[in-house]
Amino acid sequence: MTSCSTDDRPIDVADILERLKSLSSAEEFFAILNVKFDRQILDVCRLHILKRMGEYLRSEDFDGLPDRVIAARARTTLERAYDDFTRSSPLQQRVFKVLKDHDPSRPVAPGQAFVALDDIFEPIKLDG
Repeated sequence: MTSCSTDDRPIDVADILERLKSLSSAEEFFAILNVKFDRQILDVCRLHILKRMGEYLRSEDFDGLPDRVIAARARTTLERAYDDFTRSSPLQQRVFKVLKDHDPSRPVAPGQAFVALDDIFEPIKLDG
């Protein structure tokens, strides 16, 4: 594994949630939270990892917690999200709506727009 990131320095926990909200790249999240990553995995899965991290963070309740606890939980959620994509692909994880909506293992619900390929190539029948 090509380990990119940081060293074993402690995380700067001051106002961690506000700082995380201001970040704009996946690399910044990994650096701020001092999480090691493989460049190849991050290059392919960056948006998926951050989306999954957001899902995990939404299930957390940070009210009244000290910054050091919040930082530890944020780091754990990033590690967990990253690990999801080291073990399987974005297509298998399906974190984005477009992938969830088009899951081939899920049957099409009645009333959803679906046109079979054979129907497209069937000759047009004219009345008259």
